[in-house]
Amino acid sequence: MKAKTIFEERITIGETELKVSSDLMVPELSNYIISLRSQLKGYIMKNPEFLTSFEPLTVKETLDNKLSPDHGHTSEVPLIVNLMSRAGRRADVGPMAAVAGTISQLLMGFMVEKGANFIIIDNGGDISLEINKDVVVGLYAGESSLSGELGFKIKPKQTPMGICTSSGTVGHSISFGRADSVTVFANEASIADALATSIANEAKGTKDEDAVQRSLEHAEEFKKAMRGVMVVVGESAGTLGRIPQLVQTDKKVVLGDLFEV
Repeated sequence: MKAKTIFEERITIGETELKVSSDLMVPELSNYIISLRSQLKGYIMKNPEFLTSFEPLTVKETLDNKLSPDHGHTSEVPLIVNLMSRAGRRADVGPMAAVAGTISQLLMGFMVEKGANFIIIDNGGDISLEINKDVVVGLYAGESSLSGELGFKIKPKQTPMGICTSSGTVGHSISFGRADSVTVFANEASIADALATSIANEAKGTKDEDAVQRSLEHAEEFKKAMRGVMVVVGESAGTLGRIPQLVQTDKKVVLGDLFEV
């Protein structure tokens, strides 16, 4: 049987920069992204601490979320807000630490509902995927010699999966540690994103191996919430839990272009 064509598309809407690979083109995807961003911005306007907090938050009903005279039911906090809040509480970080992974997760679910059998959503290195054939996700770890040399082989039976990376040396995300990369594998990208931030924050110490060890000790607290994690600091690396099979790759890997199909 002839393999289905995989379509690739890059979508940039505001701060959201996506690479979408799928066996199905979904024209409504951009509108869905706009809707998610609008829901999140609307909630933040009424609850500004959701944007700024470095501590976990429990979302609450806003004043406008009362009985609607037009619809006759109680409006709920948007799903994107609930998922971000839950992820932050699981990882002991603020909810915005999970924003990219949560968007990735929701978009993947949207595509699957539309009938996609192969879908990878890469939101600036925070990936959500459900696939029907093997793929390799490249390891990007800044200036470390491991960057671009290794990849993770993902099999269909392992998905859906969230794969999220946090770094204290690469990218614009806030990190209080100095990890070149902390890559977390979890059932959901929202959880993986928040955990990657939390674990990367603890990559401290003058020696690279000490920073790796501190990160992994912190990761022990969250073993039940994830499948596994790989931490890279300079030329030192360590893992915890079950990570996908590591394979060698000669692919040049850059942030936001993390996988080969």
